[in-house]
Amino acid sequence: MPPIRLILKFYSLLRLFSGKNARTVWISHPACAGHEPGANHPDSPERIGSIEQALRRSGVWRRLQTLDAEEISDARLALAHTSKYLNRLESRLPEDGKICRLDDDTVISKNSLSAARFSAGSVVQAVDMVMKRKAWHAFCAARPPGHHAKSGKAGGFCLLNNVAAGAMYALAEYRLNRIAVIDFDVHYGDGTAEILKNNPNILFFNLFETDLFPFPENNDMPDGGNMVHLPLPPGTGSVAFREAVRRQWLPGLAAFKPELVLLSAGFDAHRSDESGRLNLHEADFGWLTHKIIQTASGCPGKVVSVLEGGYTLESLSKSAAEHIRVLAGLGKSETAAAYQAELDRNREHVPPARTRHKHAGPAVLKQGL
Repeated sequence: MPPIRLILKFYSLLRLFSGKNARTVWISHPACAGHEPGANHPDSPERIGSIEQALRRSGVWRRLQTLDAEEISDARLALAHTSKYLNRLESRLPEDGKICRLDDDTVISKNSLSAARFSAGSVVQAVDMVMKRKAWHAFCAARPPGHHAKSGKAGGFCLLNNVAAGAMYALAEYRLNRIAVIDFDVHYGDGTAEILKNNPNILFFNLFETDLFPFPENNDMPDGGNMVHLPLPPGTGSVAFREAVRRQWLPGLAAFKPELVLLSAGFDAHRSDESGRLNLHEADFGWLTHKIIQTASGCPGKVVSVLEGGYTLESLSKSAAEHIRVLAGLGKSETAAAYQAELDRNREHVPPARTRHKHAGPAVLKQGL
């Protein structure tokens, strides 16, 4: 390499590590607000704005790169969805000011498909950013969410499967051998499971609360040998949640040694969100993010996070801010540190012998909190 190129490369790295270039990129598009499912629908157009406001208040926003998402191409979208399904979505677009109901939960408005295409496009763009080292991590402020969308069917508020589209693009474009897809939304990611099943290059980690839509324990959960399901009972709480992740996720993730990590980042497991009952705290999402980044050390800087659920604006914004703070390399917030101290104090008072059912997983350990 000529001396001048060596100097420029050194200067670029120096700017990166001195903070002159942001490590994490926020990718979204104004079109995402164009999905209007109705005044009483949980997937409010204000969701993305509430996260941005929380990041600005905490000072994290100024540490981020920000980019407008690009609309996904038909060819890239076809890697995850059938052309018949995409044509059917186009045909169901209603007139301005009206909505078309696809099922009991999922509706589509005039600009919904455009919002979904920009959301899926944000993940493709994020994959490019981290693979080309233009960003260390990425957060896609995507809306509508995607993890319930199957290859040929909408569902659970979702039209296009953003994470699956990004994973399939990464396989095709970069010829990766090991991609970890990690879904920590409170609901089972049935669409992602259907699209990615039996793919030998993808390992899908899927955490969810039992007895919630889409009721996976009453239906077949795809396996195909590439899925690690982690069902948790209502009321799990922080201690049991963290123990379950440590024992059932992290060893498998470390052994897999992913070249890229894609996160379906749902924040509806928060104790204040009416969607679920796992009773988590916003600090848990920061803790989980740190553990994933730390464990997937074989691909430092190649983590793409994509917004899924989280429908109570206050808890959504707090939880997402903790998550993005860790993605940006800023460590724990004061809130997270205080909550960790509270957990540590309570743990000190837990009796040494803790009751555990003979055949139960770590999620049912009595917490003592």
